[in-house]
Amino acid sequence: METGLLHLHSFLRWVILLLLLVAIFKSIGVGSRPFTNGHRKAGLFLMIAVDIEFLIGVIQWITGAHGLKVIQDQGMSAVMQNATLRFFAVEHITMMLIAVVLVHVGKSVAKKNISDRKKHRKTALFYILALIIILAAIPWPFREVGLGRGWF
Repeated sequence: METGLLHLHSFLRWVILLLLLVAIFKSIGVGSRPFTNGHRKAGLFLMIAVDIEFLIGVIQWITGAHGLKVIQDQGMSAVMQNATLRFFAVEHITMMLIAVVLVHVGKSVAKKNISDRKKHRKTALFYILALIIILAAIPWPFREVGLGRGWF
């Protein structure tokens, strides 16, 4: 089951990155054009995907070997001294939680009674910040913490 969750978690990463890019590009450069139902749906699908991804990640963190278990087995000081253990036990989940919050804030901006121009700007800003944090928090195969992992 752990392997299946990891593959699902890795697959959803690509879905989220694609949805983030769609949501960002729908709001960049549109000026004061109306904030349409398409913009709202892009944000909604993004938020749903991010929430599912985070839930799967929390399940992996609690039940898997690289999260809570490693902290309980080795202690927090030992985890913090090892870059790979620290990444999965602390940094990855913290940065992803921040990204989830940013996506939710970006989605909530779309519900406010402000001008369409401000909605586009603010949603794009929050989604871009979330994208940057997500890209930094992914254990890419070319990073030390992602060595041995595939692209999927």
